[in-house]
Amino acid sequence: MSLDYITTDALAAFRHGFFTRNGGASSGIFTSLNCGYGASDQRETVMINRARVAKALGGDSRSLVTVYQTHSARAVAVEAPFDTPPEADALVTATPGLVLGILTADCQPVLFADPEARVIGAAHAGWKGALGGVLEATIAAMESLGASRGAIRASIGPSISQRAYEVGPEFRDQFRTEDPDSLRFFSDGQRDRLLFDLVGYGLHRLRQAGIQRAHWTGHCTYSDPDRFYSYRRSTHLKEVDYGRLISAITL
Repeated sequence: MSLDYITTDALAAFRHGFFTRNGGASSGIFTSLNCGYGASDQRETVMINRARVAKALGGDSRSLVTVYQTHSARAVAVEAPFDTPPEADALVTATPGLVLGILTADCQPVLFADPEARVIGAAHAGWKGALGGVLEATIAAMESLGASRGAIRASIGPSISQRAYEVGPEFRDQFRTEDPDSLRFFSDGQRDRLLFDLVGYGLHRLRQAGIQRAHWTGHCTYSDPDRFYSYRRSTHLKEVDYGRLISAITL
């Protein structure tokens, strides 16, 4: 099966892709393009999968750069491949040839680009990172490399949709405390449960930060097991682990 990835018109000037789970070498619950070393998949197989992703975007396994994600709000600028990936949840570059990659399995993968300054970025924005400011940190890091906030475009890839993201009242209370304007992204679910619009919240934070050309591809990771891994779906199915999707962009 060939690689299957989603592209957007907003980033058409750059080679990029929100890669699905198809076209890789992994098997079992990781079938087939698992790109996360954090999973219990075989490391050699993950390396093969990452090399395929890099090649699809015109690079090689050495040019694909990722970070050790911790749901933080830290963004790092990259000039060369890392010997040891730093702890961060976003990375930016103005260096041609590097392929920036971010891993997700329900959280938002966000790819950024300033076509005028030729600066790109990639961010992992789950609820904790989005609330903590990882999207704003990515924009600021891009500006440090010469990007202009008004020229930056952002695309959110496959993420868990609101209809599948059930949370408790204590979750909403945390948002209420840290970002009172966020309450409109919660709707009523069953009994005391709530449904959180993670993507809507991400788009809100991007636009509040001055990124007017921001959109979501419209793909829900939870609802499409044939194309996407989902941490929450795997939990509901009581699976022992889950694969990680990769989203990547290069100059």
